[in-house]
Formats: sequence, structure tokens, C-alpha cells
Amino acid sequence: MHVDEWDVHPKHLWLHGRHPGKIVDYDEALKMWNVYGYPEAVEILTQPSVFSNNCGRLDVGELPEDICAGDFSQMDPPEHRTVRGLVEFAFTPKLVADLETRVEALVHEMLDDQAGKDGFDLVADLATPLPLTVICELLGVPREDRARIHHWSQKMVDDSGDFESPEAAQEDVHALQRAFDLLREMREYWTGLAEVRRREPSEDLLSHLVHAQVEGERLSGIEVFNIANRLVINGHHSTSMLLSNTMLILDAFPDQAARVRADRSLVPTTVEESLRYISPISAVGKATNADAVVAGTRIPKDQIVMVWTGAANRDERVFADPHTFDPARTPNPHLGFGRGVHFCVGRRLGRMVARTAVNVLLDRCPALRTDPDRPPSFIQIADAGGMDSLPVLVN
Repeated sequence: MHVDEWDVHPKHLWLHGRHPGKIVDYDEALKMWNVYGYPEAVEILTQPSVFSNNCGRLDVGELPEDICAGDFSQMDPPEHRTVRGLVEFAFTPKLVADLETRVEALVHEMLDDQAGKDGFDLVADLATPLPLTVICELLGVPREDRARIHHWSQKMVDDSGDFESPEAAQEDVHALQRAFDLLREMREYWTGLAEVRRREPSEDLLSHLVHAQVEGERLSGIEVFNIANRLVINGHHSTSMLLSNTMLILDAFPDQAARVRADRSLVPTTVEESLRYISPISAVGKATNADAVVAGTRIPKDQIVMVWTGAANRDERVFADPHTFDPARTPNPHLGFGRGVHFCVGRRLGRMVARTAVNVLLDRCPALRTDPDRPPSFIQIADAGGMDSLPVLVN
């Protein structure tokens, strides 16, 4: 694989076939614990009473009080279960299956826009707008507003700081303020649209959220905003990375790509192996609610723990030949969508979008390959494993 020629994040040693020195270690500079092993990751991800998702309570900076209100990704049971349940109805197997025809049509439309060209950017022209359009349609975002949502979403990623750089953290005071300003701008939009849906409900997820009740109370505007924002930002970026990663990997392993082209029943397992091989979500942050022992190492209460799912997905204690890409790998208990109560709520949709797009690309672009003169560009955020640009040739 050409990973040594790519600008992958320096923390992602597993992509180079290397193991971190320890299963658990402490980063003195960043004041956080790193966990790299698979069994240890599962242990942490499935014990929310000990390893909390509410990392914000340990932040040393001044955060607005309402910054995470309603964001179920920052909640623990039982509140997490209640709020998450409000959005799960939009991702049931039947509803996702019903969307497949629409997704296939969108892929064809976006490829039609590239007709006659020698190549295009698979991330910018397909992998990003495809899931963003699907999620916006689910939420009921008017078509004329989707470019604005796309701009905000991309800006959130572009302005994200890297927690692996102490120097950057010290210099990011102004960047943090810009992020808060952007969040406020987005909040005004979503709360305004929520008010419209309160007066004029429609058959969309946003209408469901504004009319739902939690313990007899309706969600506030800021809670609706944080739920919708989480679905848009996390949902479309993770699916975008999954799709583009899958096509990059198939390009890197032409023998396996030919195998998948010849046997399309391998597309679902190819997507699963892509989730393991280059995990879009490479790390998950937790906060300890009590002292804990992980792999024989004591981690005190009130500590930040980074669970490196990308590394765990290459753990040779669980996966045979972990650095080999096998499109037929089974079983494949990867952590690409997490584990436990915070198992990705949009996992069925993400898988379906990726599978559908891969099949259409294999049909319509039999000569698709990466552009040797323009290498892929990887997102330089430690907890993300994916690209912001993937130029491809089709002729």
C-alpha cells in the first residue's frame, strides 16, 4: 500500500503497520491517557458508568453553558437513552432500505455532473455532497439552504484544532472563539427552522424533534440545534470518509478490487473491512468517573482517556493478519462505528450509502483510479481517519 507516500496523520502508526509501544500510556504534555488495544477499547466503550462521554466537565477552558445541551453524544445513561431514542426512528432498517433508491439516483446525478471530464475529486464531488444531501433531506432542510449547511460543516472541520499538538492548543484561543461564533450562527439558523416546523410540521426528522417530549417537556431550541448539528456534522463526514477510504483502498489493492468487481456480493464486507482498515473515527474521548484499571494500569478518576479505535482495529489478538486488507474478512468485529450505548446511531444509513455508491462507481467508472500527479490529502485531525481530497481519473 502507498501509505508512506500519503500525508496521513503522524499519530496513525497503525496505517504504516506499526504498533504503539504500549497498550496504555500517559501523555504528560496533553494530560491524557491513550488506550490502543482492542479488548481494552471494548471494556472502556461498554462501561459508561465508569468511562463517561461527558468530557466537557473536565475542560479547563470557559465553555458556554449551552454548548452541548441536547447533544446525546455528550450524555450518559439514562438521559442519553431518552434523547437518542428521539432520532433512532429515522434510522430503522426499513426506513434506511426505503432510502436506497433515492441514494442510488443521487449518485448517478452527481456522476452525470462529471460526464465528459477526465477526472474529478471524489471527496468534493461525490463523497461529501452525497451523505450531506441525504441527511439534509431527512431533517427537512430546504434545498436552497443546503449550500449554507455544507459551508458551515466544512468550516467546522477546517477550523478544528488537533488535540495532539500542545503548541496548537495554546495558539488556538482565537480559533476557539471563531468556532463559538460559527456555532451561534448555525444555532440561529436551526432554531429559526425549528420554529417554522413548530408552526408548520412536516414529515421530517426536525418536525419530529420539535414536537417530541422528554419527561413531559419539549426540547428547547438549543437542544434541537445540537441534535441536528451533531447529525449533520458527524453523520455526513464519517460517511464521506468511509466512501472515499473504500475507493482509495480498492485502488491501492488492484487484485482485491478485481475480486470485488467480479463478485458484488463482496461489496458489503468490503465496506466493513474498509471501516476496520482505515477507521473514519480513529479515536473516542472518555472521562473517568472513578478510578479504573485498564490492562493492569491504574487510571485515576477525572482523567481524559483517548480510546484509539483505529489502532484497536489492527490488534493482532483479535484480527488475523491485521495489516492485510481482506474484502471477504469474516467475522469482522471492528470498532469503526464504536461499541456500547454510543454505537453510531446512523450506522445503517452510512453503510447503505457507502455500499450503494461503491456499486454505482464500479458500474459506471470501470477505469477509475487515483491521479498519480495529485495524491490524496488526508484530514490532519488525530481522531479522524480520512481525506479532504481524492483526485481520481476515469478515462
